[in-house]
Amino acid sequence: MKRFLFFDLDGTLTDSAEGILNCVKHALDLQNWPYPDEENLRQFIGPPLIDSFQEIAGMTKEQAQKAVQDYRARYSVSGLFENRVFDGIPEMLADLQKEGKHCYMVTSKPEEYAVRIADRFGLTPYLEHICGATLDGQLNKKEQIIQLALEIAGDPAPEDVEMIGDRLHDVVGAQKNDIDCTYVLYGFGSRAEAEKYHATHIVETVADLHTLLLHL
Repeated sequence: MKRFLFFDLDGTLTDSAEGILNCVKHALDLQNWPYPDEENLRQFIGPPLIDSFQEIAGMTKEQAQKAVQDYRARYSVSGLFENRVFDGIPEMLADLQKEGKHCYMVTSKPEEYAVRIADRFGLTPYLEHICGATLDGQLNKKEQIIQLALEIAGDPAPEDVEMIGDRLHDVVGAQKNDIDCTYVLYGFGSRAEAEKYHATHIVETVADLHTLLLHL
């Protein structure tokens, strides 16, 4: 049985689109930079911001660094709370906890923000630890954060751990650490992406995820 469950935050535990996209637009506005189209704009949700401002918006590294600063200035005050927990998540986490599962949050979002979000939205009691990126950018890749979570968990056997996320970074990060990944379709990714990157399991809804994780 999978005793350690590593949950992504954005698009997996919470619907954070409003706050993230508002802050991305704010950062782009401050540099008079055009918005990507709506489909590409939503690709900002999940990956490290420094990468997205370069790869999606087409900024230079220096422009992207300034954009990240401007993004965080708004996000740290209001954007992180323009957010909501997906229906059924608290009940699922409570059931998993009762079954003796060890639930961790493992996110590319800065840990400082992830902790505040978990506290505000009542998720903290269900999580044994929250692992996130550092604000200085030294730790921001998903595979690095998963590796940190594994160390904190006491280096359990890979077959005892499942990553749960909604984007390719969760799948690839899990694969680089030799663990399985469940891809949720109610978040910000797609079935095509899940299949392209060979997610171990694919689920449509929170209810489906609840059932799967109780039986893994």
